[in-house]
Amino acid sequence: MKSYFDDRLSQIQGYHEKILEQKNEPLFSIHGIYRRYKYPVITAEHIPLEWRFDLNPDCNPRLLERMGINSAFNPGVIFHNGKYCLVVRVEGWDRKSFFAVAESPDGINNFQFWPEPVLMPETDDPDVNVYDMRLTQHEDGWIYGVFCTERKDPDAAPHDLSSAIAKAVIARTKDLIIWVRLKDLKTVSNQQRNVVLHPEFLDGKYAFYTRPQDGFIEAGSGSGIGWGLSTSIENASIDEEFIIDERIYHTIKEAKNGQGPAPIKTDKGWLHLAHGVRGTAAGLRYVLYLFMTELNRPWVQTYTPGGYLIAPQDEERVGDVSNVVFSNGWIKDPDGRVLIYYASSDTRVHVAETDVDTLVDCAVNTPPDVLTSAGSVKERMKIIKGNLR
Repeated sequence: MKSYFDDRLSQIQGYHEKILEQKNEPLFSIHGIYRRYKYPVITAEHIPLEWRFDLNPDCNPRLLERMGINSAFNPGVIFHNGKYCLVVRVEGWDRKSFFAVAESPDGINNFQFWPEPVLMPETDDPDVNVYDMRLTQHEDGWIYGVFCTERKDPDAAPHDLSSAIAKAVIARTKDLIIWVRLKDLKTVSNQQRNVVLHPEFLDGKYAFYTRPQDGFIEAGSGSGIGWGLSTSIENASIDEEFIIDERIYHTIKEAKNGQGPAPIKTDKGWLHLAHGVRGTAAGLRYVLYLFMTELNRPWVQTYTPGGYLIAPQDEERVGDVSNVVFSNGWIKDPDGRVLIYYASSDTRVHVAETDVDTLVDCAVNTPPDVLTSAGSVKERMKIIKGNLR
């Protein structure tokens, strides 16, 4: 006879298999820029059972979940060995995040995690938490993962349990399994989040998109997406950092903004995906937006379409940190298809499907934000009058 343990294990395994095998469905898009899919591609329920349950009936006869998963979100992405690979930020019930690789044959369906999570090397100054890796296939031959490390602020008062220091970690790999951890990026700013490595050398130097800020949470005098060069990657240091995409009052990026993934190279320049943050009566709202920069001078903006590209909608608005979409990974296929992987509300991962030509069209031909209501109406009137003619 089957035991209670066996019955429950069978139920759990059946439920998990349904999650992994669920076929996704494209949704109609009236705006025509990209199309969403009905189901998230990664959730906490995609995490392998072996990571969450002690499957020994002697130790866990009720088959209780011992180390639960709260959320799976904000993946760095890369096409590797014929698979669409996501290095996912996985957060346990204990609030600690770690990295784990999930792969799919087509980038939309059947994402499954590799047998074990990433074992990221530590330094002499241990990380309390790590998260939000950006992956860059650099022309030097390495795959780099740049991610945020969080450590408690040593200068904080004893009773202050929220003050922290955020730094940019640089690690590299050839196979997404064995990682070599390099020294943390040094910049003039004491706090760095959302740092991204540019995929090509600039004058023989490594180039970084940064996000300097005064505090762990608040941007303070930090005014947007920065740019800086380092002669070394093993001892990366940026001595001069300047802003290439600034925060602007009463826009989608008035509170904070940051580079998403590494930019995509196109005939018309580098195509960038970024996140913008504004305050609302219900808290902060995160959206995604595009801009473009020159091919030979990736720090010089050429097109800045107004408004957002992706904003949270429907169930995407609900989660651990509600009203948020965030992306630090996209993949361009050889045929031009682009898959944008974005998380909603710090909880789950979705995919949006489009192509390079459409994104460039959107970036080049969408009017910029003219920063006033009257100016916005005038821009809209141009379209209306053109249609009436």
